[in-house]
Amino acid sequence: MCGIAGWVSFASDLTRRRDALDAMTETMACRGPDGSGVYLRPHAGLGHRRLAVIDLEGGAQPMRVSTPSGEVAIVYSGETYNFQEIRKSLVAGGHTFRTDSDTEVVLRAYLEWGESLVDRLEGMYAFAIWDEREQKLVLVRDRMGIKPLYYYPTPDGVLFGSEPKAILAHPEVRPVVDTDGLRELFAQTKTPGWALYRGMHDMVPGTLVTVDRRGLRQRTYWSLRAVEHTDGLDDTVSRTRDLLTGVVGRQLISDVPQCALLSGGLDSSAITGLAAGHLASRGEPLRTFSVDFAGQEENFVPDEMRETPDSPFVRDVAAHVRSVHHDVVLDPAEISDPAVRRATVGARDIPNGFGDLDSSLYLLFRAVRERSTVALSGESADEVFGGYPWFHIEAAQRAETFPWMMFIPPMSLAARTDHIEPGLRKTLDVEAYTADEYATARAAVEHLDGESEHDRRMRSLCHLHLTRFVRTLLDRKDRLSMAVGLEVRVPFCDHRLVEYVYNTPWALKTFDGREKSLLRGAAAHVLPQSVVERVKSPYPSPQNLGYAAHLQGQVQELLAEPDAPVFALVDRDWARETVAREPASVSMAVRAGLERVLDLHTWMELRAPELRLG
Repeated sequence: MCGIAGWVSFASDLTRRRDALDAMTETMACRGPDGSGVYLRPHAGLGHRRLAVIDLEGGAQPMRVSTPSGEVAIVYSGETYNFQEIRKSLVAGGHTFRTDSDTEVVLRAYLEWGESLVDRLEGMYAFAIWDEREQKLVLVRDRMGIKPLYYYPTPDGVLFGSEPKAILAHPEVRPVVDTDGLRELFAQTKTPGWALYRGMHDMVPGTLVTVDRRGLRQRTYWSLRAVEHTDGLDDTVSRTRDLLTGVVGRQLISDVPQCALLSGGLDSSAITGLAAGHLASRGEPLRTFSVDFAGQEENFVPDEMRETPDSPFVRDVAAHVRSVHHDVVLDPAEISDPAVRRATVGARDIPNGFGDLDSSLYLLFRAVRERSTVALSGESADEVFGGYPWFHIEAAQRAETFPWMMFIPPMSLAARTDHIEPGLRKTLDVEAYTADEYATARAAVEHLDGESEHDRRMRSLCHLHLTRFVRTLLDRKDRLSMAVGLEVRVPFCDHRLVEYVYNTPWALKTFDGREKSLLRGAAAHVLPQSVVERVKSPYPSPQNLGYAAHLQGQVQELLAEPDAPVFALVDRDWARETVAREPASVSMAVRAGLERVLDLHTWMELRAPELRLG
């Protein structure tokens, strides 16, 4: 997987600034615990931290190739799943290889095809190429935004890194956060390019950025396009099954131990079943991991988000595919531990306020990393196949806002804003900002001529999820997994599968009247019947009232600090009233507010941001 960082400066001699590049690179140590390297030239420096997954001996970076006109060097994060096919094509064209790594394939693909190499790559990746021949930097991010990449333009070049912390480690960058940055932080609309810190940009998925003496330019090489779907039902199910089976097979290429994350839902179970089948053909068992909370199954009560506990379905799938299964069971004290919160907020660099969803996922990943280096996940199936409940509610289909904000209590307007200091809340006007971003997102949807009004609505709904909501989840998955050096692969984000399913008419996606009918039909052959029939259930959250009490106690401690910096952003009166409630009366939305307060406090301690409000 790995972490990358770098600096291009056309007005400096960077060979004298090794210390700055080393500091930037070192912040990526958690992403790459297996090795590090630096490439330094007068106007360019590339840093790399390596998590060894393919070609453990030969894949060290930065990697470079000498040409008669100058060197070309790369730092690369991620996996190119079709690298073996590309390699064969390059060998046929006369290229010779020193390693078996996909990194060298990408580098030599650039030598052969230049920037158009992006059209040939399949996978999850973010990489930087310094072309000494043209004194040019090329930055590339994968189509769906599975792997992260940030950049920060400077007067004479650019800084970049896999995470904001790499750029913030540069001595000439300050962590300035202004009103515009905070507006998106609280709105959570995932505005393309937003990175919280002033001057920094989150590279838009499916784009390529070049930097040379003329400046910085960005172009889009991939986006979701509307294409007529001509397959009937049987062919659509068959094509989806073939695509998904092939994707999972490709993503099982690894030279290190791998596993699957299993929740007992349709999505993770489908990936688990397909992966188990591939490995069985090689005579290898599949390891599976799930997360649960102490006493949750025995004391489970259906709530507004979940009808059933996960554990019985996890056991059914593990038995069905004969996996070597491990349960990771957490208690409220572990999930609310301030040290865990520091780890998650530090990993994300941004106080998203996901709270227990971040903490439990981080602890799961940490436990998985003790036995495996690579994990397959069912992440993003709901966005691809239209699996969320609100896809099937007419009010949500017609709503003039992001539908998840209507139906996920922690993402409601109240959960996102009630705890904000009143004066700041008025300045930010998150409600109006959200409406503007929704209008912008809807305007970006391409439609087919002759589509019915309902199909247009459903295409727009799917587009919103695949270009906004999914990016929040992919960011979360990447930061928390890489914080412990675990590579998590997401087969449902294969761009060919996404393109095909996105353009499948809604009537075929729901051909049996249920959510994710198409996925259910494509994967039923590898699933136990209990999972085939199970109703959608989201990632688990602790129901134990002790968890809310832990949060209240920690916010109470903050209130006892008269000068706690977080109250420049948070309403003290809201905090006082909330911690005084009985834990049983703390709703999911209010609990989300407590999580946000604690995340903000932790972030301000870790990053010491310069707030410029007004």
